[in-house]
Amino acid sequence: MGYRLAADLVLIAHLLFILFVMLGGLAVLRFPKVAWLHLPAVLWAALLQFNAWICPLTPLENRLRQRGGAEGFEGGFVEHYLLPLIYPPGLSPEHQQWIGLLVVGLNALLYALLAARCLAKGGRSP
Repeated sequence: MGYRLAADLVLIAHLLFILFVMLGGLAVLRFPKVAWLHLPAVLWAALLQFNAWICPLTPLENRLRQRGGAEGFEGGFVEHYLLPLIYPPGLSPEHQQWIGLLVVGLNALLYALLAARCLAKGGRSP
């Protein structure tokens, strides 16, 4: 029971990390110092996608699930949990490239808005 709970907590942390990567730029617009956490998270997520790496949280979750008596899964978090919601089955390197571009593009847009706001205020932090 404890291993399954730990696996569920890893899953939740993984999902929260992905949401932070995708939407954390919105928090940066309000609280610019969050960028010190957000930019490295975006860099890590982009590196994972562009290199078709599996996030270390995925094997951790699988090991915890197996120790708890459940089946693990093949592939990565995005492939197992998110891809079926967004894409047809079968994560390819091309899909991961597009996901990486989406991450970088969305965040570049949000940081451009932050920079424009900062310039409009005469270079002061929003």
